[in-house]
Amino acid sequence: MTTEVHELPEVGEIVVATISKITAHGAYATLDEYNDIQGFLHASEIAHGWVRNINKFVKSGEKKVLLVKRIKEGREEIDLSLKQVSRDQQKKKLVDVKRFEKGKSIIKSVQEKTKLSNSDVEKLEDKIFSKYDSIYDGVVDIATNGIKVFGDLKLPKKTLDVIEEVSMKIKLPSVEIRGILELVDNSSNGVETIKNSLQGFEKTNQDNVKILYIGAPKYRISVTASDFKSAEKTLKPILEDIQKNIEKNKGSFKFTREESRKTGEG
Repeated sequence: MTTEVHELPEVGEIVVATISKITAHGAYATLDEYNDIQGFLHASEIAHGWVRNINKFVKSGEKKVLLVKRIKEGREEIDLSLKQVSRDQQKKKLVDVKRFEKGKSIIKSVQEKTKLSNSDVEKLEDKIFSKYDSIYDGVVDIATNGIKVFGDLKLPKKTLDVIEEVSMKIKLPSVEIRGILELVDNSSNGVETIKNSLQGFEKTNQDNVKILYIGAPKYRISVTASDFKSAEKTLKPILEDIQKNIEKNKGSFKFTREESRKTGEG
């Protein structure tokens, strides 16, 4: 008789699990990333305070981001916690899982197009992981900077060509920051001056800056970039120039931020 040995998560690790059974004292959950081994989420670890109705917080078949609280390795008993996982940790884990799944899909596509064996695919993955934390990170680098970034991995040209082809089809992560401009120009043709000025900024940065006329004196400006820092770097000098031009004509300038958002996968 042989005993199957499962790979176990580490204590403190954030995992994705599927709730499999609700009991009077908590819920059993299978760990998606660890061959569906089972853990237990005690009622006291579901939420802060007294949990009167477990079904209010977790439901059978539902996926949850959980913390591995304790492991009894001899019996492979895993205690889990929901209440100790912050909202930011939940979001990050779900993004990581989404990227992992995309990476798997990309490798599968490359294998189908190149007819690589499973052994060759493993070697390809090892080479990518020698440079990147994930397949997805490598593909995003290609989509952003070109296939040359894989040059040091010494891959066959046919494989590189297919990876490049697949990479160019993915939607790059992006963010958008935006706000409302309230502009008043007191010169005789103030409205036209403002419109022409704003159109100039939009044309200069046409790929990532959009300015929409809402109705005098309001305009919405939005900047799209790969990350918030880059977006802010683009927006700041534009706002400074607009303010300078408006105040030069004894006009008034006001900028009110709206909620920023991610517009692409991240």
